[in-house]
Amino acid sequence: MQKRIVVLPGDGIGPEVTDAALSVLRAVAGRHGHRFELERAAIGGAAVREAGTSLPVTTLQACQHAGAVLLGAVGDPAYDSAPREQRPEYALLTLRKSLGVFANLRPAKLWPALEAAGPLKPDRVAGTDLCFVRELTGGLYFGEPRGWDVEKGEAVNTLRYSRAEVVRVADVAFSLARQRRCLVTSVDKANVLETSQLWRSAVAEVAVRFPGVRLEHMYVDACAMAIALDPRRFDVVLTENLFGDILSDEAGAVVGSLGLLPSASLGQGVGLYEPVHGSAPSLAGKDEANPIGAILSAAMMLRHSFGLMNEANEIEAAVGQVLTSGARTRDLVSGDAEPHLTCSAMAARIVEAVESAPAPRN
Repeated sequence: MQKRIVVLPGDGIGPEVTDAALSVLRAVAGRHGHRFELERAAIGGAAVREAGTSLPVTTLQACQHAGAVLLGAVGDPAYDSAPREQRPEYALLTLRKSLGVFANLRPAKLWPALEAAGPLKPDRVAGTDLCFVRELTGGLYFGEPRGWDVEKGEAVNTLRYSRAEVVRVADVAFSLARQRRCLVTSVDKANVLETSQLWRSAVAEVAVRFPGVRLEHMYVDACAMAIALDPRRFDVVLTENLFGDILSDEAGAVVGSLGLLPSASLGQGVGLYEPVHGSAPSLAGKDEANPIGAILSAAMMLRHSFGLMNEANEIEAAVGQVLTSGARTRDLVSGDAEPHLTCSAMAARIVEAVESAPAPRN
């Protein structure tokens, strides 16, 4: 198989974790005789410095014609006060909208070897295996009108959803749940927000078409508490853009670190894959970041964009094997004195596990 991947290293630790993911992709490609054509392009703060804009037209066009897009991270404090169009986060939102990726899959699985790595008690989190399905192109992040009137001291953002937007992302969630444990937890704030009342109604409408999947509704505040107290009860968590952003980050504490979490942004065309953790500017250039979120994002790319199920499974198995062996990055240990691997060393261990796995069957 030959596929073209546009690689957007981005800001902060993005280039480091992206290089780690690419090293694993090359190992898998070598085992199976695939050829991945890689095209690098600039985005975020790195693009502002290079081209004066956070999302150059050349980057957007390359992504629109790719087989898939692998993104490191965006975010640079140097541009926090820049005009909106120059902020790195604006580039990411614009890219998602332009690619039409409306469903963000964020799996949160607790690896058995890491049951004691996080801040929560192992007997509460052991066995956690859930997946957030976050609506990605609507809600407060995109609603109009929006703006900040400095003279009046007022700002406004608009929370807006259409029934069609809710139905299409709910379809993704129910289809996914049917392949898992057949439970969808739809999260909203229907006791306060009219948009959530629409959300709840549209999700219930979709549920009728999936008779084997159980649907439950939960308020966002109750869901946040339940994720901390009993994360094992969840299978697929379906929610809108802002709630999904917040709740999926909470899952980082459940599994041990945000650095472990991958994501896939899917729609009708090109898929966008990125780790959840962000740019972490304080770690940039230190070779200390956890590359597993990026590596697992690459595995999701193989599965969802290219249909390479066995190859994706091999990467995930290699990650599990390396963690079981005791390998840890800095975010997974209690202090600097405890032995841990650099970003590049962890990637090398995972590459080694991929390459030493039993030969693939033709």
